[in-house]
Amino acid sequence: MLDAGRTQETLLEVNNIEVIYNHVILVLKGVSLTVPKGGITALLGGNGAGKTTTLKAISNLLRSERGEVTKGSILYRGERVQDLSPSDLVKKGVIQVMEGRHCFEHLTVEENLMTGAYTRTDGKAAIAADLEMVYTYFPRLKERRKSQAGYTSGGEQQMTAIGRALMSRPETILLDEPSMGLAPQLVEQIFEIVKSVNENEGVTFLLAEQNTNVALRYAHYGYILESGRIVMDGPAADLRENPDVKEFYLGMSDTGRKSFRDVRSYRRRKRWLS
Repeated sequence: MLDAGRTQETLLEVNNIEVIYNHVILVLKGVSLTVPKGGITALLGGNGAGKTTTLKAISNLLRSERGEVTKGSILYRGERVQDLSPSDLVKKGVIQVMEGRHCFEHLTVEENLMTGAYTRTDGKAAIAADLEMVYTYFPRLKERRKSQAGYTSGGEQQMTAIGRALMSRPETILLDEPSMGLAPQLVEQIFEIVKSVNENEGVTFLLAEQNTNVALRYAHYGYILESGRIVMDGPAADLRENPDVKEFYLGMSDTGRKSFRDVRSYRRRKRWLS
C-alpha cells in the first residue's frame, strides 16, 4: 500500500502528449499524467474518451493502428521511451494487458501463461516459481490449466491475460478495461486480485476503466478523461466524494449524466496549456 506520508518515486511520466491517427484525426489533446511506483492509478472516462489510446501511446502500440505521438514526451524512470519498440519496453518492465483479453485461443491456459515468460532469462526454476505464484492468485486457472483458452469463460480469459502479464515479471502493468463484459461479482474478484498483486508483489498498475465506481474504490489516484483531455484528477478518495464525479460518473444524481462542459461552474484545470 502507498505510504501517503512520504514522497513517492515516479515511474511513468506522460508530458503533454498529442496523438493523431491517419495523420488527420486528433485523439489526445495535451494529456499529462504521472504514475508513482507501487501505486494503482486509474484512467477514467466514457467510451471514446481516449483511455485506450493513452495506454497504447505509452506501450508503443499505436503504429500498428496508424497512430503516432506528435507532441509531448513519455518517460519511464526518467528515460524517454516513446521511440522504443513494444518488446524493448517489455524488457524494461512495462507490459500492457489489452482490452478484450486477447488470449491465444488454441493454446491451453497454462501455455498462454508460459508465453508471458518468453523473454525471461532467469532460468526454469524461477519461471516455475512464478507460475505457482500466478496459480496462487488465480486458483481457477490452476483448475483449468489444461483447457483450451478459447473454451474458457470471459472471466477466466481475463485472469489468463493478467496472469500472462505477471509471468513476464513486470514492474508496471497497463491494464485496459479489466471489467469489460464481466458480471459484477467477477469484476470485484478481478480488482481484489489486482489489489493483492499490487500490495504483495509491488507491481505498479495504470488501469483504464469505464466502471468509475469500482475503479475509485481500488485505485490510489485517478485521472478523468473527456474527449482526449484530462478534465480532473486527484486522490481516489477525493474523487469519490467530488459532487461532479458523483453526478457524472457514479450515477448519484436524478438529472442524468452530463458532460463537464455543460456545467458552467466547473473550471477545468488546463495543465496542457502550461
